[in-house]
Amino acid sequence: MTAPTGSATGRVVLLTTSHRVAPGLLSWPAWQALRTADRVLCADGAHPQLPYLREAGIAVEETSPTAEELIAACADGRTVVVVATGEGEPSLTDGLARLAGSGRVSMPDLELLPASYDLPGARLLDLVQVMDRIRAECPWSSQQTHKGLAKYAVEESYELVEAIEDGDHDGLREELGDVLLQVVFHARIAEEDEESPFSVDDVAATIVAKLIHRHPHVFGDATATTPEEVKEHWLRTKAIEKRRESVTDGIPLHQPALALASKLASRVRSSDLDVPLPATGGIGYDLLALAARAEAEGTDPEAALRAAARAYRDAIRTTEGLEG
Repeated sequence: MTAPTGSATGRVVLLTTSHRVAPGLLSWPAWQALRTADRVLCADGAHPQLPYLREAGIAVEETSPTAEELIAACADGRTVVVVATGEGEPSLTDGLARLAGSGRVSMPDLELLPASYDLPGARLLDLVQVMDRIRAECPWSSQQTHKGLAKYAVEESYELVEAIEDGDHDGLREELGDVLLQVVFHARIAEEDEESPFSVDDVAATIVAKLIHRHPHVFGDATATTPEEVKEHWLRTKAIEKRRESVTDGIPLHQPALALASKLASRVRSSDLDVPLPATGGIGYDLLALAARAEAEGTDPEAALRAAARAYRDAIRTTEGLEG
């Protein structure tokens, strides 16, 4: 179907771009194709690339040719570049495919030329844009506050944990998206704070700086050969950053009780402190001792109890004559 470049039948170049890349940042082959083309066509007069192409001296015709008209424009070896719209050019490409399949038309060279590519993480820009619009136009979302959304962050986190523990790969992808939404939603709300606004870019910049600082064995000259050494440095750096007086500083007291007990025991152990468990009797202190023991043995007591509770639930349903 493709004739040699420079043949009398001409050449059609379908130029695709990504809206997630700044307009004008095109590949060198794309600029070469644009500068040497006999005609450059674009069906979308509001295409974000057009001002930059014209600034570079590229004459762009705002037109939407049919497949037959495009082939005719390539007569006598001419090259026509079509700057594709955001939806692509399905009617045009379908028409070209139909003509090529007929075998009755002398077809020009057909080339798909990606002019810009999405970098990893580029789809996050779509999420930010969608969140901007929802915040501005949705009656419910526009009224939400950090406090009002807090419960959803907890719920989504637990649903994520459930997908992980169930080994639900598809569910994991969906729940990660739901958790990510909470981050972007809160950041969008924070932009409207009158005293100290911040954006999702500020959130990302903060965590990037933190990760680099706490991984000198990756980004610096430090050496860490075991996970234990990495964790030790992380905790030491974190204590210096936070200027904490106690190893318990920074532990959220509103987390589930077993997880809280395990975290306290972990801080005590990693800090080489000798702190005996309270001797006062009662089931709460028995649970505290079990949580500390589980942490010392490398077991997450919260996950262990959750697994046992699920097994108990299945036993209940079996007794009731129901499937698990």
